[in-house]
This record gives sequence, C-alpha cells and structure tokens, in this order.
Amino acid sequence: SDKELAIENNELSVGDQGTSNGFNSHVPLYVKIAAVLMVSAIGFGSHWSSGVTGAMKSTLKTQLGINNAQYAALDASDDFIKTVLILFTGFWTDRIGGSGALLYGNMVYTVGSVLVAAAATVRSYNFMIAAFVVQSIGDTMIQTAQYKVFCNWFAPSNGFASTLGLELGLGKIGSFVGQSTANVIATRTGNFAWVYWTAVFMNLFTNIVSLVYFRFSGWSEKHFGDAVDPATGERLVERARDFRLRRVFELPWPYWCLILFSLFQTSCATVFSSNATELAQQRFNISAVTAGWYSATAQYLGFFLVPVLGIFIDLFGNRLSVVATCGAGMLLAMSLAQWGPTVAGTAAAFAVYAVASSLGPTVIIDGIRSAVWSQDSFGTAYAVKIAVNDAMNILVRIIAGVVQDADDDRYDRVVAVYVFLAAGAALVGLVLLAAANVSPLLGRLQWSRRRRIADGATIVEME
Repeated sequence: SDKELAIENNELSVGDQGTSNGFNSHVPLYVKIAAVLMVSAIGFGSHWSSGVTGAMKSTLKTQLGINNAQYAALDASDDFIKTVLILFTGFWTDRIGGSGALLYGNMVYTVGSVLVAAAATVRSYNFMIAAFVVQSIGDTMIQTAQYKVFCNWFAPSNGFASTLGLELGLGKIGSFVGQSTANVIATRTGNFAWVYWTAVFMNLFTNIVSLVYFRFSGWSEKHFGDAVDPATGERLVERARDFRLRRVFELPWPYWCLILFSLFQTSCATVFSSNATELAQQRFNISAVTAGWYSATAQYLGFFLVPVLGIFIDLFGNRLSVVATCGAGMLLAMSLAQWGPTVAGTAAAFAVYAVASSLGPTVIIDGIRSAVWSQDSFGTAYAVKIAVNDAMNILVRIIAGVVQDADDDRYDRVVAVYVFLAAGAALVGLVLLAAANVSPLLGRLQWSRRRRIADGATIVEME
C-alpha cells in the first residue's frame, strides 16, 4: 500500500542519514547525558539570577525611592528589549547553533549583571534601568539557545521532554535558592547590593560551563555526526543553512494555538511570581526575609514534578491534556487569591499555584517542538513565543503596577488581573483538548512515543 511504501521510504531515509558523510548517527548515551548535565548547570545559574529580582521588590522600592509604577517600568525594560530583539536572536540561534549562542549570550549577560550590581551599589534607578537593558540582551540570546541545544540531541517523544524537564526542574531549584536567599543576604550583609554581586559570581560560573560545552559540542559533532529522529528520519542538525524570514509564516496553526495558551498562562505566572514575595508580606503580615521563603516555596515546590512530567510526555504524549490541566489549576489558584484573601486562602492559592505552574513550561516548549515540522526552525518558533509573552508582560505589568498604586499599594484589586489571565489560559486549554479529537494536526500532539514512531510516515505526509 501507499502507507507501507511511505514507511519503507522513511526507514531508508533514516538509514541513509545514519551513514551520511561516513558518520555514525548513533550518539552514545554518555555523550548525551554529559551534554544535558552541562546545559542544566548553565540553566541553574541563569535561573538563580532571575529569581533575585522578584524577591527584592520591596527592598528595591525602598532603597531606590521608587513606587510600583516605576518598579513595573524597571521590570518592563527587560521585556521590552526581549520583544525587540528576540526574533533576530531566534534566527541567529538557528543559524549559528545553540552552543555558540549560549556561549556569547552568557558573556553579554555577565557584563549586564556586573552593571546591575554596580547600579545597586550606587543606588541609581536610571543606571539600573540601563544595566537591565544590557543584561536583557544577553538573557534574550540565552533563552532560545538553551532549548535549541536539546533539539540537537533529542527528538519529540524520544528524550526531548525528559531532558527539558530535568533542566527546568534544576532551574526551579536555582530560582528557589536565588529568591529565598536574596533577602537573607541583604539583611546579613546590611547592603542589598551584595545580592547582585553574588549573582555576578554565579554568572562567571555559567560562563565557564558554557565554554566547556561549546568545545564539547564541536567534538561530538566531529566524532559522531548528527542525531536522527527515529520517527521521521529528520537529521537533528546544530545549524540551519541560512536565515529565512518566511520560517515565521510557515509555522503550522497548532503551534499558534499553543502560543495563544502561553499568552495567558506564562504572562499570569510571570506577573504573579514577580509580586509573590510582597503579596506574602501583606497577606501573612511577615518580614521580607520570611516572605521570600514562603513565596519561593510556593513557586518552586513543584520542582520534582517537572522531570516526572517530562518522562510522562515522552512516553505517553497527552500534551493537550496537560495544557488543559495546567490552565484549570492556574484559574483555581488565582481565584483563591482573589476571593480568599485570608491567610488560609492565600496559602492554598500558593500551594495550588506551585503544582499548576510546574506543568506549563515543559508542556509548552515540548508542544512547540512537536508542532513545528523542522527541528532547525525551533529557534525561530521559540523566539516568536517569547516575543508574544514579553509584549503581553509589558502591558500586564504596567497595568498591574498602576492598579496597585491606586489601591494604596494593596493586592485587593490587582489580583483580578491575575484571575483574568488564568481564565484565558483555562478556556484555551479546554478548547484545544476538545479540538484534538477532530483535528489530526492537533491530535498528533496527544500521540504517545509508540504511536509517533509507528506513524512517522503520517507526520511526513502532513507537512
């Protein structure tokens, strides 16, 4: 039959690619494990740095003499730079490869972190905005590169979600350490600038690991060649041949459905996380140090779920089921924060949020990788996702800052913004889950590993 012929051709394609240029396409497991550990170590450092700013909101407002709207502008400067540059860095990452983009991005990020620490030392708000801009440029380069790297080693349902889950789980630990210790360091040293200088030392560590990984990646490519997707026969190349703007317009519509979900879910998680410490201070009537521990625990308690979720997705698929569960959980958490503003209600909201927010990043990123047809366009696809999220974050953060200032710095009214975003995520998740039953293009995101390998020729025919 035609289907059997397509499968036979697909198997031949894998065989041809496996011996291409005399290379062995079977990359040893120990090489992949070493790569995952190095990239995860880099992610741990960058997540540690990102966890600091949210925990220091009250301290920054006091030390720099700024209000919520000005703090929102400081936060939004990061999103603005990412929104402007992220598409270019997506094309650039696809072109030069994830390892190179990771190395250069960490260098720029470290320069930015030094400037942020210097701005904190001299207590200059304007200097800190400029420093955040430089740091954001580096962060923009790193974000796409980190997950692009995994695309070079693993295909969907063949290790990509598992390694992604491991990296994100370690990243949550890094964010937890950064957020929970930020106010402790500021209190013990008597100078909040030491929080940012500690981040500088962590970033120097990530630079060393990035350099080692860059050399390691080149060695692996030389000795073992490219890995191959066992379902479709696609070669998982490090670099695309050229820049192609039309890649954005060639992205399939299921990809845009995931972007719509991320528009609500990621923005809700981002704005809630950045204000969680201050919310805990007010609702629990506790110090900034204790609030930092509470909010960090609430946000990152689900770190152990992320690797397990990655393994589940690799083996059993059901990505849209996870998306719908994540959206419903976010709505429940934000509803508890809005309509249960007591200590017990807020504690319950933080607990539910810890689990629900842990589901989002893994399933969204893996869903994007599974939805796009070609692995060498993942950098561009993920860059579009970040651009959309950051544009939304700018709008939401500024609105939330203005609403909170008008409410005498309380969280009674502004939580309604979080509820709106969570409701959007829940609605989109349920619609996608229902639509997967009638649309083959959307339905393949539900496929298990066994189904994807068996129907690899069908995926090729859908392109």
